[in-house]
Amino acid sequence: MLKSLSIRNFVLIDRLDVEFDSGFSVITGETGTGKSVLLGAVSMLLGQRSDTKSVREGSDKCIIEGTFDLSSFSLHTFFDDNELEYDEKDCIIRRELSATGRSRAFINDTPVSISLLKELGARLIDIHSQHQNLLLGDKNYQLNVLDILAGSADALFDYRSLYNTYIAEQRRLIELEAELEKSRHDEEWLRFQLNEIEQGAFKHGEQEELEEELQELTHAEEIQAALFGASTAIDGDDERNMLQALREAVNSLARISKHYASAGDLSERIESNYIELKDICNELRTRMERVTFSPDRLQYVDARLTLIYDLQKKHRLASLDELLALADDYKKRLEHITNGDEEIIRAKQRCTVLRDNLAKKASSLTLLRKKAAEELQKRIVDILVTLGMPLIRFEVAFAAASDFTLTGVDIVTFLFSSNSISPMQPLADVASGGEMARVMLALKSLVADCTDQPTLIFDEIDTGISGVLAERMGCLMQQMGSANRQVISITHLPQVAALGNEHYKVYKEETSLGTRTNIVKLEGEARVREIAQMVSGELLSDAAIDNARTLLSKSKN
Repeated sequence: MLKSLSIRNFVLIDRLDVEFDSGFSVITGETGTGKSVLLGAVSMLLGQRSDTKSVREGSDKCIIEGTFDLSSFSLHTFFDDNELEYDEKDCIIRRELSATGRSRAFINDTPVSISLLKELGARLIDIHSQHQNLLLGDKNYQLNVLDILAGSADALFDYRSLYNTYIAEQRRLIELEAELEKSRHDEEWLRFQLNEIEQGAFKHGEQEELEEELQELTHAEEIQAALFGASTAIDGDDERNMLQALREAVNSLARISKHYASAGDLSERIESNYIELKDICNELRTRMERVTFSPDRLQYVDARLTLIYDLQKKHRLASLDELLALADDYKKRLEHITNGDEEIIRAKQRCTVLRDNLAKKASSLTLLRKKAAEELQKRIVDILVTLGMPLIRFEVAFAAASDFTLTGVDIVTFLFSSNSISPMQPLADVASGGEMARVMLALKSLVADCTDQPTLIFDEIDTGISGVLAERMGCLMQQMGSANRQVISITHLPQVAALGNEHYKVYKEETSLGTRTNIVKLEGEARVREIAQMVSGELLSDAAIDNARTLLSKSKN
């Protein structure tokens, strides 16, 4: 529950500190005193959007801090999952907004994202403002209320997990069918492109070999002449050729080897060069014999390379390897076309199995909801009868959606009639403002019994109600606040205000620094006078004072 609230420099509030107790508390004050500002500060603390207009004029930033007691509620896991310090007695949440628009949030002094703050805030406080009565016309809201009462959170989670898988598989099936259709449209083109490449019967490395051979064929005569010249220089008809010279050198050294020891080593080295050079000469002659000019072969190699170059240019590729890789890709795409029907059949089978399982889970959800609807119809009628609607009729109508949705196949509509004659119609279409307020309060009380939310704040939910009905609505809120829960009601009705265990008054005061909003806890005669003014207005009469005392005494009984 909310133990204390501290506000600094928020709109008309420069400094405000207030402590709250458990049970049922009321907040009163004249119109325009700042009750909505106070509620806005709480909303901002819980992670709702804010802007720089929230910062009090002349201030650098506004700070809102709330201290919560979590000891009676199961929130330890939330703190562990988000690596936050857990203090069940004094959980401190702080929100800061600078005049430049920078927003920061803290949970027990640990900086957190606004989204995380909002997630925790939704678990701590439920704020019901007047415009939320319009939610009663929202079928999603109605279904959500029914799910809370049905306790179907686990079943709904399982259904949604399977639903997301089913939707993903359906998308995959659509993609496969689109892919296959496009591929079939392109099949003739693919086969033509593949055949054009395959007709070449190309091999990896062939382009480099052909380019080398083209150079050899084109320059055959030049190559032959060079090879001949080299071999002749080494071992030609000239008596002074290289081999002859080396042989003479070997013989000369042999003649002096007996007299000059180093001559033997030098002779061996020259002999080695002689053998190597002779081998080179033989290879030059062999290569020269192999190099021949063949016009037919030149024409073939040139045509072959032209084919490769044309295909590379056509497909914007840089090498024969890339061309062969493209051919492999064409083959895979054509294989996919051939096997595509089988893949689609398998995908359809998966969708069918998922759809059957989804239908079973949706059916289980529907059963849970219909059972909860029967209980809701009975309990809400009982509550509304006590709230001055003796002939009330309320029914939860079910219709089936045309297909699976994220919440199942159920379309839920709350039907309503305030008397025994008028036909049942959608609640939002026929209920008056006062009736809508009472229905919403009744639903909130039922939902509160099924959840462990610590604090409920009602912002003038009793608008349009008066007299004994106001007292009954106050009694219902008082009852909600007695079940280990904190209920705070902002009200203009003395009957409701008198029922609060604690009573706070919001007021404005003029200071040298301008208008400021403040809040004070009322006790004793101060509370009597406040309720008396709510009864009679500004001029207090003895009758109004007596009436206020009577209302307060009744609330204690």
